[in-house]
Amino acid sequence: MQQPIAFQDDSLDPAVSGFLHSPENGNGDTLILTHGAGSNCSAPLLVALSEVFAVHGYVVLRCDLPYRQERRVGPPFPGKAERDRAGLRNAVSVLRKEVAGRIFLGGHSYGGRQSTMLCASEPELVSGLLLLSYPLHPPRKPEQLRVQHLPDLRSLSLFVQGMRDPFGSVEEMTVALKLIPAQTELMIVEGAGHDLGFSGKARAELPAAIFARFAAIFG
Repeated sequence: MQQPIAFQDDSLDPAVSGFLHSPENGNGDTLILTHGAGSNCSAPLLVALSEVFAVHGYVVLRCDLPYRQERRVGPPFPGKAERDRAGLRNAVSVLRKEVAGRIFLGGHSYGGRQSTMLCASEPELVSGLLLLSYPLHPPRKPEQLRVQHLPDLRSLSLFVQGMRDPFGSVEEMTVALKLIPAQTELMIVEGAGHDLGFSGKARAELPAAIFARFAAIFG
């Protein structure tokens, strides 16, 4: 497997910035992955997932959302989520020029939520979604559900959720996914929280398990 290379495309605003994983034997498909609110595209789980997908023939772009490109630390800018979604749209547009196959979009927590919101408004944008630790509501605030756009989401989606995720329990996620008219699947990670328990050698098998479920759904 080739080493990932830094990727930068300033032809659109917001720019597309991150790391590109190119497979030795490509299958023509692409996965664009992004990060959670307090992280960046070099999060260990995203790196590990990218490596697994690349081994199986996918071009993978790990990209930083616009707010992270503008500052290295800190949460997303209040009121600028639409710009972060524009960054994801631009990533799809840039990769569309380079690959002939399907493009999938996804990410962890905030990045995954922005992906669902983007695809709810643009249902033909990508072929499917991979959503890690979807932030259904803020911790300890289950009444503040982030589900308003879900009835408009028509993208085949795989949700990966930790059993102990304070941003959304398995029971809450099961109810929420019934709002989505498209086919969805919920993959449960036993004993894991919002980070899916992935760090170092802990849960080293998780990326391969996620890919296996992804491949079973999307072929």
